[in-house]
Amino acid sequence: MKSREKDNGRESREDAGHFSNREAITHYNDAAEREPDKAPLSLGLIRRLHHYTIPHARRRNALFALTLVRGCQLPALAWLIGCTLNGPIAHRDWHGITLYAAGYLALALATVGGFHFRQRYALELGEAVVHDLRRDLFARVLSMPMGFYNRTKFGRLISRMTSDIDSVRAGVQDVAFVLVVQVLQMAVSAALMAWYDWKLFVLMLALAPAIWVVNRNYQVEMARRTRRVQESWSRVSSTLAESVGGVRVTQAFVRQDLNSDFFGRLVNRHGENNVGVAQASAVFVPLLQLKSQLFLGAMVLLGGYGALRWHGWMHMDEGDVVMFFFLASLFFDPVQVIGNQLNQALTAMAGAERLFRLMDEPPDWQDAPEAKPLGRIEGRVDFENVHFHYQPGRPVLADITFTALPGQSVALVGHTGSGKTTLAALLQKFYLPTDGIIRVDGVDLTAVSTQSLRRQMGSVPQNNYLFTGTVLENLRLARPDASVEDVLGVLAELDCLDLVKDLPEGLHTRVAERGASLSLGQRQWICFARAMLANPRIVVLDEATSAIDSVTEARLQRALERLLRGRTAFIVAHRLSTIRKADLVLVLDRGRIAERGTHDSLLQKQGLYARLHDEFTRATARG
Repeated sequence: MKSREKDNGRESREDAGHFSNREAITHYNDAAEREPDKAPLSLGLIRRLHHYTIPHARRRNALFALTLVRGCQLPALAWLIGCTLNGPIAHRDWHGITLYAAGYLALALATVGGFHFRQRYALELGEAVVHDLRRDLFARVLSMPMGFYNRTKFGRLISRMTSDIDSVRAGVQDVAFVLVVQVLQMAVSAALMAWYDWKLFVLMLALAPAIWVVNRNYQVEMARRTRRVQESWSRVSSTLAESVGGVRVTQAFVRQDLNSDFFGRLVNRHGENNVGVAQASAVFVPLLQLKSQLFLGAMVLLGGYGALRWHGWMHMDEGDVVMFFFLASLFFDPVQVIGNQLNQALTAMAGAERLFRLMDEPPDWQDAPEAKPLGRIEGRVDFENVHFHYQPGRPVLADITFTALPGQSVALVGHTGSGKTTLAALLQKFYLPTDGIIRVDGVDLTAVSTQSLRRQMGSVPQNNYLFTGTVLENLRLARPDASVEDVLGVLAELDCLDLVKDLPEGLHTRVAERGASLSLGQRQWICFARAMLANPRIVVLDEATSAIDSVTEARLQRALERLLRGRTAFIVAHRLSTIRKADLVLVLDRGRIAERGTHDSLLQKQGLYARLHDEFTRATARG
């Protein structure tokens, strides 16, 4: 225990030193990432995993039946050898020898055939359970509100979806059924040995307490070490994902060596944890083997002595000695297998703990049970005394009250961190207000289903995110049934058909991950067209023209005038040129509405908006 605390302290000090001057890949909360100690084997987790086998009950039941048969087959083969030696071979009965040999061959073939189908069904069942787990986990993650993604590292999600679920797969398809086979094989072998010679069997039982103690210590130690392996692997995968995602920033600030050094320490620590698991196995498994070998040696001596004596309480037939030797081997051989499977079971339990902990994490909020679908809206939006904070005691928005009439365009301006994007996120119901009410067409957003609201909204985010696929597939994201003619019509309205035609394969041009194969301007146009193709009633433009040059922006402004006509639009922008024609300008300052009005009226007030306008004008002149 002291050693573990020492290791934990060392890890914390290293992390603190690495992140102290913000040169790290990302902030790492050691206490939040480290999993609390729990019972290595949990009946609750086993029941939940068993629940995932219910849809595949036919294959699972067949597998259990084959497992039970398999556990009896090898002891039966040993018993048949003893019967053959004591029966037809001892009496030189060639006909009987032939019959027993045929029976042995049939049983051996049945054993091989049963093993084949048991392996096949186990692999199929494991893959089916993993498929269902990944499906449920993916659906759960996608259904979580935005607050979940603010506090959850991307690498942790990847680790849950890959290594943790793969550990569960091994537990389902190997551990459960292999353990049943081995335990049943031990039980049948023990029963036959006790029936044939209870004296030697008592000798074997004398070693049982020592074997139990070794197994118990092995289980406890391996539980601790395997949990360390799972934790360190989660950190490795998380850091790898963030490093690849931020490689442009890493190279721009020449932080390759620093990040490589940190990643190397994580990999070294993970390697040390893996070596620790191997070391524990190297200590305990040989101890288990030694005890079985000592017993087999004692059994051969005593059994051989009994076979050489013609009478007395130690007398045994030669066939009984051979059969007892095989049965004893079948009794002790599973000890090592069970030890290895317990190790795998602990790994599977660690993966299941992490997996179900993520799946059981309650969402920050969810639609009320009585929430109803929102009918077709006109586009009126009301914010009434809305307050919001991401963290208690640190308000982001305070007392936000305004009304946007159908078809109006509302511009949100202010310095960075003033709350513009958060306000737009509340409108799209990515978060719920801490206090106050948001209404669309007079209906409280908490009373409507989120999906029905977002289906009538179009959004163009600042990061212009595109998915891997073709340009056409990305355009159809919000409206999969749109025809090519519909897509071309929207592109024509946006006056960007020429940009699409310049692509190597037009609409069928492949888009690399995150749209890396396209220019920033091309990605921005695709995001605009994607939003417009859904024919939304409310449009949210979050810094939508930040990546577009002045000439392209002028073209876009003309297209937006046509496309936003009749729609309620919320425009978040630092470029004041994009909001001059807005019907309502809301100037945010430290989470509050400092000013409101039109562009011209706010300039006349000579307040905050006028100062922002002057700053923008001077910056443009210098540029």
